[in-house]
Amino acid sequence: MTSLATNQKNTPASEPFRDEMIWKQLKTVRDPEIPVNIVDLGLVYAAAAADVEGGKRIDVRMTLTAPGCSMSDVIKAEVERKLAALPEVREVKVEIVFDPPWDKSRMSEAARLHLGFDSDFGAPTPLPGSFKILR
Repeated sequence: MTSLATNQKNTPASEPFRDEMIWKQLKTVRDPEIPVNIVDLGLVYAAAAADVEGGKRIDVRMTLTAPGCSMSDVIKAEVERKLAALPEVREVKVEIVFDPPWDKSRMSEAARLHLGFDSDFGAPTPLPGSFKILR
């Protein structure tokens, strides 16, 4: 958990905290090994703000593409740093979990297309004898 005695802001001080800011900031964090942000990769399972004395605490529950990811500390630190820069934020807690495990079907359509997967990647395999319309 990151606790902030002095919180340097990247946003105007006059702008009040809004929950949407959490997701906007998370979309600026990229996995260094994959050129897609962690939200579109499907790595963030939950993110929410709670009131604490003097401001907000943000709790994030996320995973990594693999349990042995060598960039886990880098990604976690960047999430903490970027969320700590939001107005009124006093604490950030990032929990890395592996249940449920991540798989490619958690990616957004934009991420799948960016990485060269078909738009129906992860869809159930059609039953024998069924057909698929190609466009």
